[in-house]
Amino acid sequence: MRIAFTHNLQLSDAEEEAEFDTPATVEMITRALRNLGHEVEPLEVSGPASRVVARLEALAPDLVFNTAEGSRGRFREAFFPALFDRLSLPFTGSDAWVCALTLDKHLSKLLVQQHGVKTPRWRFVERMSDLDGIELQFPVIAKPNYEGSSKGVTVDSVVEDLPSLRRLAFDLLGRFPSGLLVEEFIVGRDIVVPFLEKASPQTGGVLTPASYRWDAEAVAGRKYQLYDYELKTTHCTATHVDVPAVITDAERDEAMRMSHVAFRALGCRDVGRIDLRLAQTGELYFIEINALPSLEAGASIYASAKLVGLETPEAVLGTVVESAAERYGLKMTRKKRRPKIRVGLAYNLRRTQTTGDGGADVEAEYDTPETISALKQAIASHGHEVVDLEATPELVAILPASGVDVVFNVAEGTAGRFREAQVPALLELLGIPYTGSDPTALSLGLDKSLAKKVVRQAGFLTPDEFVMITGKERLPKGMNFPVIIKPLAEGSSKGILDSSVCVDEAGLREVAQRAVGTYGQAMLVETYLPGREFTVALLGERRPRVLPPMEILFTADAGNLPIYSFASKFESKGVAFECPAKTDPALGRELERVAKGVFTALGCRDVARVDLRLDANGRVCFIECNPLPGLSPGFSDMCVIAEKAGIDYRTLVGEILAPALRRLRHQQRQRSLAGRLS
Repeated sequence: MRIAFTHNLQLSDAEEEAEFDTPATVEMITRALRNLGHEVEPLEVSGPASRVVARLEALAPDLVFNTAEGSRGRFREAFFPALFDRLSLPFTGSDAWVCALTLDKHLSKLLVQQHGVKTPRWRFVERMSDLDGIELQFPVIAKPNYEGSSKGVTVDSVVEDLPSLRRLAFDLLGRFPSGLLVEEFIVGRDIVVPFLEKASPQTGGVLTPASYRWDAEAVAGRKYQLYDYELKTTHCTATHVDVPAVITDAERDEAMRMSHVAFRALGCRDVGRIDLRLAQTGELYFIEINALPSLEAGASIYASAKLVGLETPEAVLGTVVESAAERYGLKMTRKKRRPKIRVGLAYNLRRTQTTGDGGADVEAEYDTPETISALKQAIASHGHEVVDLEATPELVAILPASGVDVVFNVAEGTAGRFREAQVPALLELLGIPYTGSDPTALSLGLDKSLAKKVVRQAGFLTPDEFVMITGKERLPKGMNFPVIIKPLAEGSSKGILDSSVCVDEAGLREVAQRAVGTYGQAMLVETYLPGREFTVALLGERRPRVLPPMEILFTADAGNLPIYSFASKFESKGVAFECPAKTDPALGRELERVAKGVFTALGCRDVARVDLRLDANGRVCFIECNPLPGLSPGFSDMCVIAEKAGIDYRTLVGEILAPALRRLRHQQRQRSLAGRLS
């Protein structure tokens, strides 16, 4: 089958990403599903839902293999199952209602308790006054009600008196305002019961329980045995899973019975996990259920599955797929390949060598043969037929006869302020969908002065600027030096040299007149900003996903007034790069806000890169936007940023192509409807 593997990718050790899949887990699951003969496309779901929808519509999978946890809110684990339902896409795992219910520990406990499953007494706490008159027996444990992966659980989460509980609850409500679960702490051990619906019919899919043990040094000094966030993350190598659990036969049978009741009561499908607590008295208590359990290598589900004959990750994940396929009535036999979509690749080919001194920059924006080859391979890897469309004047005659369904556009055009819009305008005329922004956005983005006017009108800061057509113009009143001068309508840092920063009027006029003669166009002059410089990549249509910012770090070689010059770009002279950039939360949010606002104000689509710089007061200012960013693997800023965000080159190309394929399908539906009505 064609399977879309939806997941959240863990890029850091931050607590908010604790439930996400690591790159190693994503690779393991992808490889295992492919080893089973499926065509698998990993799909990272961070960012706007519109982007995920476009990718899913482009992929048109037979089944979605879902491990996506979602990013925020009490409904987050349910969001993607609900989306798949809305798109009529079969998917693995429980539906949206079950995912929402099981993320809510309080509601889960209420429901299983009604079915006779024993659980510690608890109280749901949304505000400090909810602790008034509490009748629980101490010690108690307080934890976030809507979190998994032991988030918010530490050695200090177990308290022995009401004053300590109040202090703990106050701190936790500040971090997790949606609510806490305070329950009587069961002194004893954690028992985990995995669930694999199709694996063991005689037990209703309930597998043999597992238990945890830890290296002595990892738990030294702890009064209570508790699988907290520190043990799950920092000391994960000190954690060992015992299967079968080190418990009596009677305790094992009771754990499986309780779990069977709970899984059925809560409606869990395909795969899941229940956490129990075994008291020192031998009594078992339900703690919580996870409808999206970890599938990382070493997870208890793999060890327990071996006891029912599923020896490999392929066997376990294959069982999950089979369970979902049976539920939706899908056939596991290989289907006929879909007709290939003919994707035209429109480009300008660089035939001259670009040097960092700016003396040979005529074709600097064009793509090398190596980049064109990489793009063709990436597009073809998604199952499409690639058609070469070099953007020469002959394209006007070639394109109508090419038979392409959609065009992947990286063509820079040949001349004038409208050049980047030339190929998209031709495609608009012919009614051929294409990737990237439309002619208006491309023209605006190339004209730096017009772009700044639009962005400023939208409420974002830009440096003061004016345009010099000859270099002899009168300077505006109040124009302060230093300033930076650059060609009005060029990309790839063309025309930006070390001499582009001018500290007085005489120097400015000299550089301006020389540059006007070299580039045959007006020059943009703007106030030099002394602060940090960032570039931000965006993917998507109306509500783009903002990737982590990259900072251009200026070294001592960059001088006292550093800039990201042509030499910096092509020879890394005077600069280094850091991605993700080290920013405080406030600056990170502001960079994202401004980048997204610029993308929207200029009417960008599918992909863009926004350059930002801080002024002397640390405010984020717009420098320029590139709605047609370079896609040279390992070199272009867009590709480097994407890779740091866990998006490999093939996936990046697929992300950019997906919205255009969605527009193609919409166009086909409209034409089909028109044909039926005529």
